[in-house]
Amino acid sequence: MTTKLEMPTYDAKRLAEIFESYIPFNKLLGLRCLEIEDGRVRVELPFRPELVGNPEIPALHGGAISSTLDTTGGLAVWSQAGPNDRVSTIDLRVDYLRPGRAEPLIAVACVVRLGNRVGVAQLRAFHPDAEDKPVAAGMGVYSVKRDNGGDHLARWEWQAE
Repeated sequence: MTTKLEMPTYDAKRLAEIFESYIPFNKLLGLRCLEIEDGRVRVELPFRPELVGNPEIPALHGGAISSTLDTTGGLAVWSQAGPNDRVSTIDLRVDYLRPGRAEPLIAVACVVRLGNRVGVAQLRAFHPDAEDKPVAAGMGVYSVKRDNGGDHLARWEWQAE
């Protein structure tokens, strides 16, 4: 599951578990959380032939890339906001810099600013062997609905069944 956890261990492990196993869309893409730090995350999109958008090259579909960046940015904001807060996308900008090869893709998100209601994350996607040659870069803006108390991580339990 995760290889590096730089937050309170319970929160980081739980966020990674929710991200990978309880969110159906992330499961569909096969996203794996590689690192979670406070406001910084690293996620892998494993390659599958179904994610190819241009079979002539072949190149990853831009939607798979942007979805990976979006969910990675949301997780980065969530890691800093708090495990009981809710995070959803307000705006996403993605610049495609080069075709994504038919291999795994890494997405990194770093929180630039987190306010009481809005978080902003810087986003980058690249292949594991070419971190200095990004496939895409962008910014994500996320709504943060703060929790007013209680342990609401239990709301994810229905997904385990």
